[in-house]
Amino acid sequence: MIKMTKTVKHGRHQTEWITISVDEYESMQRTIEVLSDRDLMYQIEEGKREDVTIRNFEELAKELEI
Repeated sequence: MIKMTKTVKHGRHQTEWITISVDEYESMQRTIEVLSDRDLMYQIEEGKREDVTIRNFEELAKELEI
């Protein structure tokens, strides 16, 4: 297993490249999608405010009947 901090070079290339797992790639894509969504980022910032009510997920799920 290759550690995330280790790079392995193969062959001659004009540009350098690295190989990452599919899981890591998909995680990076989701992160970029979230960071690119202004509305979602606003909602995240609103959720960090101290005056926002924190609710128990189980209770909210029952209330929403999900």
